[in-house]
Amino acid sequence: MTQNENLAALSAAGVSVWLDDLSRDRIRSGNLADLIATRSVVGVTTNPTIFQGALSKGNAYDDQVKELAARGADVDSAIRTITTDDVRAACDVFASTFEASGGVDGRVSIEVDPRLAFDTDQTVAQAIELWKIVDRPNLLIKIPATEPGLPAITKVIAEGISVNVTLIFSVQRYISVMGAYLDGLRNAKIAGHDLAKIRSVASFFVSRVDSEIDKRLETIGTPEALELRGKAGIANARLAYAAYQDVFDGGKHTSTFAHLAASGGANAQRPLWASTGVKNPDYPDTMYITELVGPNTVNTLPEKTLEAFADHGTLDGDAVSGKGAEAQEIFDKLTAAGVDLADVFDVLEREGVDKFEKSWEDLLTATTAELDGNR
Repeated sequence: MTQNENLAALSAAGVSVWLDDLSRDRIRSGNLADLIATRSVVGVTTNPTIFQGALSKGNAYDDQVKELAARGADVDSAIRTITTDDVRAACDVFASTFEASGGVDGRVSIEVDPRLAFDTDQTVAQAIELWKIVDRPNLLIKIPATEPGLPAITKVIAEGISVNVTLIFSVQRYISVMGAYLDGLRNAKIAGHDLAKIRSVASFFVSRVDSEIDKRLETIGTPEALELRGKAGIANARLAYAAYQDVFDGGKHTSTFAHLAASGGANAQRPLWASTGVKNPDYPDTMYITELVGPNTVNTLPEKTLEAFADHGTLDGDAVSGKGAEAQEIFDKLTAAGVDLADVFDVLEREGVDKFEKSWEDLLTATTAELDGNR
């Protein structure tokens, strides 16, 4: 098997291609292994919506559900067993990628229960529990970047656990996330953990920003406002990349990270572009890939978007480095047009948590029905 040229070029440009999907069928059929071999896929992200979709289709989980029902498992423990089994199996599929990349890639993410998004202590407890259950070094625990999530990130990193920080929408919150990561590394070093083994990515959502801001721009309706449609998501991500460089890649605030890297082998927390499937059919279906190419980044793609780039994706070189000033101009114009950016990001965070909670509740309901039907 040979790698798709477009995706191989994307990988060579410094972008780690991760798949935003996982199911037992995908693992068992060999599809995940095929994507590694032919689509340059070097990681997987999951979320409650993905698991809800996986369990609602086909019969791959029927035997395990029957076994769990026979054991008298409650719905929460059943879901925990099913999802951690899938993630552990995916970690094993990516084991050679993990080794070959020196631990950079070959990563699989699993999210804490979204109902805990505003509970620091419970988030920490479940993150530690999931880390122990899956028991694979290439696991990432997903923790949402809510205000209560920030101290949870610090505490989980301090335990020597690798973290994927999710649901980041604003650069201001992203700066706080990077601070929480660095605080965690300091505490992990004090506790005697090997910093070189701790990895983290910060999942910065893209298309949802455009969806929310475009809606507001259309309500405003002026020519100046309408001209800005489809520009906010990419500008926001480029501002995030500038913030990343400032803290981790030679910027004026790199001293803390540089010290931890020199003294303890700490790794930079890579920016990950999430929500990169285009939601507006008027926009190019690969724009959140082509316009966000940059060194030391991750792009987690739905399979439809992955295949679109494999078919007709193009690269125009580094699209994020040195773009901060240009991106800020877009944001200045959005503010001038009347978009309340602080409210946009508040709404997006609440909606993000609510959507994952709804998917989790749907998963609980469907699994409860399955368990009851097999008792």
